[in-house]
Amino acid sequence: MTTHAGRHFLQIPGPTNVPDRVLRAMSAPTIDHRGPEFSALARHVLDAVRPVFGTTGPVVIYPASGTGAWEAALVNTLGPGDRVLCFETGHFATLWQEMARGLGFTVDFVPGDWRHGVDPTAVEEQLAADTAHSIKAVCVVHNETSTGVTSRIAEIRRAIDAAGHPALLLVDTISSLGSIDYRHDEWGVDVTVAGSQKGLMLPPGLSFNAVSAKALEASRATSHAKSFWAWGPMIEANQRGFFPYTPATNLLYGLAEALDMLQEEGLPQVFARHARHARATRAAVRAWGLEVLCADEREHSGSLTAVLMPEGHDADRVRAIILDRFDMSLGAGLGKLAGRIFRIGHLGHFNDLALAGTLAGVQMGLELAGVPVNPAGLNAALDVLRPA
Repeated sequence: MTTHAGRHFLQIPGPTNVPDRVLRAMSAPTIDHRGPEFSALARHVLDAVRPVFGTTGPVVIYPASGTGAWEAALVNTLGPGDRVLCFETGHFATLWQEMARGLGFTVDFVPGDWRHGVDPTAVEEQLAADTAHSIKAVCVVHNETSTGVTSRIAEIRRAIDAAGHPALLLVDTISSLGSIDYRHDEWGVDVTVAGSQKGLMLPPGLSFNAVSAKALEASRATSHAKSFWAWGPMIEANQRGFFPYTPATNLLYGLAEALDMLQEEGLPQVFARHARHARATRAAVRAWGLEVLCADEREHSGSLTAVLMPEGHDADRVRAIILDRFDMSLGAGLGKLAGRIFRIGHLGHFNDLALAGTLAGVQMGLELAGVPVNPAGLNAALDVLRPA
């Protein structure tokens, strides 16, 4: 391998760069997770994380990846054989519905083109046709990490209400929480799924469920087998500042620091920063003469941008050249998009100068790979960043 000087640019859409403040917080000595010092830490974190979700209700924290939070959302709210409505917006939406099938639920999977988010009209039509109310939950990925497309959750909630349907709304915010405006309570979401390794600026290892009163009621009635993922024992223990089993203590130290950082900057400013970086990235892509994968101007992600390669050019070759020459990692195309796109992550602990360096590296890599691009792309991004 080539030896590189300087820092590695980790520009995948998560895990993201971990701030030094968070790394230092996690380096604290491990403490007794049954003692008073831990109880104070847990109470602080459980309170401080709620505004990031936009909720005043409980947020359950697991020592797990986001996949664990998917499973927790399903098994706590649904019973064996229950019917679930899912939408094909990308690779991760596909994986979530596969998990639901594997857990024994019946899945209606509405096909999509991986360039658009969930169509609220389709939600209303599907639910209005379900006059027996056999659909128990609607599963939506807010920000599809594989495509850079953000579904319009508030409109989906209105569509469910317009259909007069009692289905629960389950939303995956793994690559949007702490990066893109999100409002669990206001938008009537029943379970919000999240992970630690993206907008929350932590390493992988924590996952989250924000839970509505309606979802809690459903959890008490469901008969699906669960133990590790059960909300009841977790919420009961959390009220005393503890967990029913060993928590990821040092990750919670890091989470407390990350939440302080988000509060210091202010969530509106965090969202505005991500939106500005996304606009600058799209400006560069279009000036290069390339195409952004997301096809709806209302659905561009603030967390990442997926770039379509011209016919005859391999995205993975571009990524390999950029990694070798400039020590920068870009996201690969997943599933049916493998080799056709690369993904530029611009989320988490990130600033204007870091984005400019990232886009310079992408531009040079495209040129080295023989992809015909207009070198004005970088300047187009700087034109967006400069006024800010």
